[in-house]
Amino acid sequence: MPGPDIVFRTVGYDEPDAVKLITEVQQEYIRRYGTTDETPVAAAEFAPPLGLFLVGYHNEIPLVCGGWRAHDGEELFTDGDAEVKRMYVVPNARRRGYARAVLAELERTAKDAGRRRIVLETGTAQPEAIALYTSSGFHAIPKFGRYRGHDGSRCYGKIL
Repeated sequence: MPGPDIVFRTVGYDEPDAVKLITEVQQEYIRRYGTTDETPVAAAEFAPPLGLFLVGYHNEIPLVCGGWRAHDGEELFTDGDAEVKRMYVVPNARRRGYARAVLAELERTAKDAGRRRIVLETGTAQPEAIALYTSSGFHAIPKFGRYRGHDGSRCYGKIL
């Protein structure tokens, strides 16, 4: 869990601090993959009770974000799944445990909302993300969504 130096707040996906961090993560995707993540995302998908978006603050400065959204009744998902999206830590705050802290908070809030499994997609150009997920108990699962046919895509899941 986060220490006293990070405070998580539930925010709207379209609120200014969330938009700022989401814009930064999209720039990170361009740097690593040459393009943004074009997975369809709507702000309403991250509204409780079927979703949630978090921003983590240190001294009122937004440093980390991430969200989850439900996928009941959708192809290649199991009812009760929550998909993690837009996990990001600003560069000058990395290697302080914030990514692990936001992931744990996303797991906790998804479980509290009745979700049974948490799933996510990442790419091979993000080895630090893969290491975080596998060291946090995630296991490889079949690819889902728009990345099913992408060789550089990896999907992971964890029972909550």
